[in-house]
Amino acid sequence: MSGHSKWSTIKRQKGANDAKRGAVFTKIGNQIAIAARNGTDPDMNPSLAMVIEKAKQANMPNSNIQRAIDRVKDKNAATLEEIVYEGYAPGGVALIIETATDNKNRTFPEVRHALTKNGGTVADSGSVMFQFDRKGVITVKATGDDALLAILDAGATDANEEDEMIEAVTDAKDLMKVKKAIEDQGLTVEEAELRYVAKNDVPVTDKETADKIIRIMDALDDLDDVLNVHSNADFQVDLGE
Repeated sequence: MSGHSKWSTIKRQKGANDAKRGAVFTKIGNQIAIAARNGTDPDMNPSLAMVIEKAKQANMPNSNIQRAIDRVKDKNAATLEEIVYEGYAPGGVALIIETATDNKNRTFPEVRHALTKNGGTVADSGSVMFQFDRKGVITVKATGDDALLAILDAGATDANEEDEMIEAVTDAKDLMKVKKAIEDQGLTVEEAELRYVAKNDVPVTDKETADKIIRIMDALDDLDDVLNVHSNADFQVDLGE
């Protein structure tokens, strides 16, 4: 519906500003290092291939990509641990916060502070996760019914047009297969990644509440250890100044 926005759309619109913060390569590098644990050859490791593609789309130098891959072989490198935190923002909005850290005693207080200083709370493990499904999400640079039908024909389980893009959803295991099928239809894929997708959205119709939620999401996204932030917020207010 016109006027509705998800965090993924807002973040895409803010992309240039995020890049200036200097944390983008750090986050992607951590994702590469984690994916490379299951094999350093992207031809044999679809998860690594997916993150490398994301790195190239962010204009990450090849030397940085290789250094992140080589980290898995470096016995002196700090071990990265994947930790998912759960929380709530104002308005009852649920949050899933994916992190990669070499020091959870640093990361958890940072995540907690980002939440609480903006009116959010940390939730117990499992109390939020059941509200989400792990899905593949593919952002396609296209509009119109023909493109929507082509994307669904390529194997997407759902597709919606917003902000001159089409966001397609797939089963997690089918992400790369559907991405290739979409590209084979002659369409341009802007991004393909695994996300936690909300089973039911929470409408946010109050501007003050929306601003608080965005501040929390921004604060979390600014943390080097945070890889991704997912929410079930459906913003139905004008988010402009």
